Amino acid sequence: MNSIDPRHRGEPDEARLRITEIFYSLQGESNTMGFPTVFVRLTGCPLRCGYCDTAYAFKGGEWLSRAEVLKRVMDLGAHHVTVTGGEPLAQQASLVLMSDLCDAGHLVSLETSGTLDISAVDSRVLRVVDIKTPGSGEENKNFYRNIDYLNQKDQVKFVICSEQDYLWVREIIRKYALTTRCEVLMSPAKGLQNGTALAEWILGDHLRVRFQIQLHKYLWGDTPGK
Repeated sequence: MNSIDPRHRGEPDEARLRITEIFYSLQGESNTMGFPTVFVRLTGCPLRCGYCDTAYAFKGGEWLSRAEVLKRVMDLGAHHVTVTGGEPLAQQASLVLMSDLCDAGHLVSLETSGTLDISAVDSRVLRVVDIKTPGSGEENKNFYRNIDYLNQKDQVKFVICSEQDYLWVREIIRKYALTTRCEVLMSPAKGLQNGTALAEWILGDHLRVRFQIQLHKYLWGDTPGK
C-alpha cells in the first residue's frame, strides 16, 4: 500500500491517492441510507476483519491526483459523497481530499475502522466510526481515544457476529456513554448473526441505538461497486 508509483516520485503525499474505485450508487448504511451517493474507495487497509466484504480493496488500485478524483466525483453528479475503503485514513491525502470535497459543496461522510486517529478530519465531515467487536478478530486495534472526538453529527457502528459480541457492545455503550455522544448503529454480520435475533435483543434491552441492514446488499447482493 505504501509503494511509490514512479510517475509520482517527488510529489508530496497529500497530492495523490491510491484508489480502488469511484462509483455512483445508493448509500446502504448510516443516517444517509438511501441517498444517491458517489463512493470514493481508497486502496489498502491495516486490518483483516473476519467478515470483511471489500478484501478486493486491500491492494492494487490506481494512483490519482486529488484533482482527478474531484473531477470524477463531479462528473457523477451526486450531492452526497462517501470516502471509504479499505481504510481511507491510512492515506494521508484522504484528509485533504475530504476538505476539497466539502469546499466543492458536497455533503461528505467518512467510513473508517476506528483504529486510526480521526481528530484531524475536517469538522464538516460526518464520521462513521466502526468500532471493532471481538468477533471481527481485530478488537485489540481499537483506538478508543476517538470517542473523545465524536459529536452529535457523527455515528459509531458495531457489526455484530454473535450474542457475545452484542453483550460486549452493550457494555461499551454503557462504559463510554456512547448514546449521549452520537448516534449508535448496530448491524448483523452477514452469514454470522441472525438479524431478527439482534433486533429482539435491542428491543429487550431498550437500547437507544439504530438497527440497520446493508441496503445495497438487499438490492444488489455482493456485487462490487454497488
